[in-house]
Amino acid sequence: MGRIAVVDRDSCQPKKCGWECIKYCPVNRSGKVVWIDEQSKKAAISEVLCIGCGICVHKCPFQAITIVNLPDELERDCVHKYGVSGFRLYRLPIIKKGKVIGILGRNALGKTTMARILSGELTPNLCRGEATREEVVKQFRGTELHAYFTELYSGRLKTVHKIQYIELIPMYLKGPLSEVVEKAGVDKRYLEKFGLHKLLDRRVEELSGGELQKLAIAAALSKEAHVYIFDEPATHLDIVERVRVADAIRERAVDKYVVVVEHDLTVLDFLADNVVVIYGKPGAYGVVSHPAGAREAINEYLSGYISSENMKIRDRAIKFEVRPPERRIGKKQPVVEWSDLLVDLGSFKLEMASSHISMGEVVGVIGPNGIGKTTFLKVLVGELKPTSGSVSVVAKVSYKPQYIRDIAVRNSDTPIRLWLAQQVGDYADNPIWPELDSGFNLTPLMDRNLGELSGGELQRVVVAAALLRKADLYIMDEPMAYLDIEQRIAVARVIRRIIEESETAMLVVEHDISMVDYMSNAIMPFVGEPGVRGTSPGVVDMRTGMNTFLKWADASFRRDVKSARPRLNKPNSALDREQKEKGELYYA
Repeated sequence: MGRIAVVDRDSCQPKKCGWECIKYCPVNRSGKVVWIDEQSKKAAISEVLCIGCGICVHKCPFQAITIVNLPDELERDCVHKYGVSGFRLYRLPIIKKGKVIGILGRNALGKTTMARILSGELTPNLCRGEATREEVVKQFRGTELHAYFTELYSGRLKTVHKIQYIELIPMYLKGPLSEVVEKAGVDKRYLEKFGLHKLLDRRVEELSGGELQKLAIAAALSKEAHVYIFDEPATHLDIVERVRVADAIRERAVDKYVVVVEHDLTVLDFLADNVVVIYGKPGAYGVVSHPAGAREAINEYLSGYISSENMKIRDRAIKFEVRPPERRIGKKQPVVEWSDLLVDLGSFKLEMASSHISMGEVVGVIGPNGIGKTTFLKVLVGELKPTSGSVSVVAKVSYKPQYIRDIAVRNSDTPIRLWLAQQVGDYADNPIWPELDSGFNLTPLMDRNLGELSGGELQRVVVAAALLRKADLYIMDEPMAYLDIEQRIAVARVIRRIIEESETAMLVVEHDISMVDYMSNAIMPFVGEPGVRGTSPGVVDMRTGMNTFLKWADASFRRDVKSARPRLNKPNSALDREQKEKGELYYA
């Protein structure tokens, strides 16, 4: 076994901690075991001299230090290391022409680093400080990656990399969409397939997150390349758009290298031929598993045990419920209720059947983009008056908006600890704080500034702030965006427990069908013609709601025999036709 000592540079704060890792190291009398690196200004640890006692790990107030023993043969597979005591990535996925390779794993395990290496944006240093491209090619001799890097570094492979954070696009591209797509050479086929041809008169700055996502994917697919890498292509897209995008990516995969990093298990299962799992400790090290079929790899990830690695990656399995929960109408007092509603905005109309949300209910809101979900939320919180009908007054509402990057921009230099105090007061005294802190892993973030956070980290902080506010009704708009599957499950568990144990209720707008299934005990489907009219039957039981929405979407799901997770049926397959004939499109 070989020992590695890693310091998370984002978490390490030498100016605030008093150098406790240096003070308490029992073998640091010479000052050569633990020290402050002059270049990074962060703590560094000698792996040769470290005795692995773990004292510095426990003494670090920011949980920035990881010391772990790894097999020697794994150390020989080290691909990239970020400086002294920095993050390490072990192995790369084997990619093949004509096959879509899916990447599944927690955030901060090196997925973006891996994507940059495969795209040629980053030359891996092979954990030696630096390495030439010739050395990289030699390192992968005898594997399929040898031929890949040989062609990549010789310039014979052209790569396209669709970035993760599509909200950054308006910072670099401005003006009418018609001009932007013309300059970018976006193929008209993709404009029509993704519905962007209807938005050509709109400015890029006015596009929603889903529209920006489709623009980024269309631009990537329109480029003639040999390698296509898509980083979280499903974010902000509804299930219909996700299937449409998945189809387009699969069509492009013929005789091409395609890599997809995705946290939505439904999309990854539907899209990928093979999947690799990245495991390890976030911020410290990541290990790429050997490839397996999509179904097998996802099921093993959910079980918490990777058989090909003989590696346990989680203490407990993630399980889904086969049967839908029953809605106990009239058992508890309504938190909010409304009569039949009509909202006429001129170019768009929304009709809502009379309904209510009761205490203890987590109501999932599903529907395509542009169908009126946000319009209804605005009516609910009093920002918009309905043309006809009324809503009972909700005393207190806590609202988590869909787009949160502007929160970080406005408070870029504000520490998380201070921002939470400004939002919710003495959050540490709130009874739910220990559960939020544990489930969302907030302690390592508390002394960092909002502007330094990644999308997933920012999402966890903003969701936590919304839950810490005292309210009668909590409204979460896409709380799962940019979260990995572990974090999505943690958020879902915390949401269910908090609502079930309090006299409150929650509305969750979410496009990840498996997560809606996991955390909701009732559902509100929206159907109609996006951008023109939307209708909803109000809050209904899970079976009725799923069937209503999926009938409109012309889709059906089956349950995996082993994990009970929902899996999207291939259109017009035998099972798809059978379930549609029965009218059971989800809980078959």
